[in-house]
Amino acid sequence: MSQARSRKVVDLSHTIREGLITYPGLPSPVISPHLTRAAATKIYAPGTTFAMDLITMIGNTGTYLDSPFHRYSDGADLAGLKLETLVELETEVFNLSASTTRGIEPSQLVGRELSGKAILLHTGWDKYFGEVSYAKGAPFLSKAGADFLISSGVVLVGIDSLNIDDTESGGERPAHTLLLGAGIHVVEHLTNLGQLPDTGASFTAAPPKVEGFGTFPVRAFATFDEN
Repeated sequence: MSQARSRKVVDLSHTIREGLITYPGLPSPVISPHLTRAAATKIYAPGTTFAMDLITMIGNTGTYLDSPFHRYSDGADLAGLKLETLVELETEVFNLSASTTRGIEPSQLVGRELSGKAILLHTGWDKYFGEVSYAKGAPFLSKAGADFLISSGVVLVGIDSLNIDDTESGGERPAHTLLLGAGIHVVEHLTNLGQLPDTGASFTAAPPKVEGFGTFPVRAFATFDEN
């Protein structure tokens, strides 16, 4: 008798909270009440209260997706993204946590069919998220690695590190430039990638449909069958 399969869901997003430092130098979220439950007692029927809150934050907060508009003024903004490029994507996870080099090269990504898929780069760097050490020595995708993924026809590239690019090399951002220029979405600051199988999972990371905006947090998650 075959063993029953169950569908597992893995949350790949960091929790957003007031004061969270995602990327050093960028502002942290500020959360404040618009309507408190105490104030709501004066508006609604007895026993009926609501809380309505405001959040002020930069789009680059927590786990977020970069659309082409983030890099290019004429690129697709968040409202222009096609859901089929964000939802239930076939996924390949590359476990690079044992790598001794920071840059992720094509040689580390070969040997699999990547066309039309989400590529998730598991570096293990998410263990430092929220710490000062997260910003120093972080793994990144090299220019050659980005070129390789573009030529392989991928739809989305995600990483559990500070940035898809090397932020310690100056102002150049070749991975962002190449991937977003090719219409390939980028998801940064993922977590829990070690809980996913190398292949066979489905990945979802859909941001709100905001016009004139290039980057926004996502509730990224993956699903896969397990015995």
